[in-house]
Amino acid sequence: MTTAAQVQPLTPSERRLAVHVVKGLTARAIASEVGLRLSTVYATLRNVRWKLGCPERCSLAVVAHHILITGVISIPTPKRAAPPLGSEQISLLRALTRHTLPLYIARAANIAPGDLRAALDQLLAGTGARDITEAVILAHGWCLLTDKQARVIA
Repeated sequence: MTTAAQVQPLTPSERRLAVHVVKGLTARAIASEVGLRLSTVYATLRNVRWKLGCPERCSLAVVAHHILITGVISIPTPKRAAPPLGSEQISLLRALTRHTLPLYIARAANIAPGDLRAALDQLLAGTGARDITEAVILAHGWCLLTDKQARVIA
């Protein structure tokens, strides 16, 4: 987990990119929207990951989680209410905020690796998210990833 001591301040250009990550955009979409070369976006994302204490080459879902928990960008308010998610789905959401590789996600969520794809599809359908990054961002907006919410579910 990232602590405040590990977080380094982002430059204005890194903050602008972080806003796009929290919007759920891919690196290619960010490059297109802001008119930068894809290599520039990748380099800036690498710096953001390092400054926020994210694992190297982690998914944008993990990066978005770190951006939101460190307060670099405010948590966006979802346009819809939180769906009823079970403890297994909350566990999967938490795993998606820490891991990128499917095997590690499955282990962290206590899901058989062969069942991960179906569990992810069910999570995306339940949250109405188009991908795991959006699911993580929505979960933050619904306060599903806070310790307080975890105690309510358990």
